[in-house]
Amino acid sequence: MNPTLPGAPWMIAHRSMLGINKPYKLTLNGQDYVLWQNRGGEIFALENVCPHMQAPLSDGWICEANNTITCPYHALEFDGAGRLLKDGAAKGEPLADKLDLVVQDDLIWTYGGHEPRLPIPDLISTQIKGFRFLGVAGNKSIQAEFLRCIKINYDFNHQNGVHRELFRIQANLVELFEQKGVAARVVQTFLRTENTVNEILQNPSLLTLPKQIKNELEYSFPSTTIFKAQLPLGKVLQVFILYPEAEQRTRTFVLFYGNLQSPLFLIPGVKAVLERSLLDSTAKVVEQDVRAVADLYPAQKPKIRLPKEEILLYVEQLYRNW
Repeated sequence: MNPTLPGAPWMIAHRSMLGINKPYKLTLNGQDYVLWQNRGGEIFALENVCPHMQAPLSDGWICEANNTITCPYHALEFDGAGRLLKDGAAKGEPLADKLDLVVQDDLIWTYGGHEPRLPIPDLISTQIKGFRFLGVAGNKSIQAEFLRCIKINYDFNHQNGVHRELFRIQANLVELFEQKGVAARVVQTFLRTENTVNEILQNPSLLTLPKQIKNELEYSFPSTTIFKAQLPLGKVLQVFILYPEAEQRTRTFVLFYGNLQSPLFLIPGVKAVLERSLLDSTAKVVEQDVRAVADLYPAQKPKIRLPKEEILLYVEQLYRNW
């Protein structure tokens, strides 16, 4: 396939997604890769193809003693550079192709073998100071091209449609939109109605949501959207990530951070329940976005324009001008 936005930095995983000594398969721009992390925190990545008879390395296992990945077909071992292990030592030139990674704290980035055209953004590292990582939510594959997927993160108007049922959003007031190159910032306020008792019982995190939620969005094109909001129980920060798996398939996941402080947390078990509920709500948001984008018919020129759609034109222009 023709790569999407070659030279863009893609965050392909958070360290917590890899586990320890477990193969982790992913697809970027039509190519499958396998990643693994050893007990020392080192992370390695190879193309997911054994150079012998093309077995998927991700179906194999990690040899902890040798820090190698083992082919499931003939038990051949390869180190993180792609070299074949012989007599217990890696020898010769690499045979399995390596994927170069940039690991910043717990975030794993790659340029997918292309020359960098943008630096790795520092947006996440600067925004998460003072927050605690709560987990990953909504790790989903979307059956849609990358441009359609990224536009929903820049769409001010979809919350009171796509997410109305979950959060009872009636309106979204946009107070600020500013842009500078590949970076953009939005300040907005969600207006909600009350959730039903049954909805709250199914999703306790709804208890934490006021009728008006003032929030900010920070963007770093093409992969990263940060949502920040102040709730009664504290501050929440969600990092929405996208990268292209194939021409008509896009991967998304959300990193959830919180700075939560509430007297409720003195009650045994309440903090864990609310944090789990916040992650579940985020996963539901992703599911709704995934379904909305995947169900769209082929793109046509819009015959209707909604207020504040200039950010959609902005992100599409960045994409087209790449």
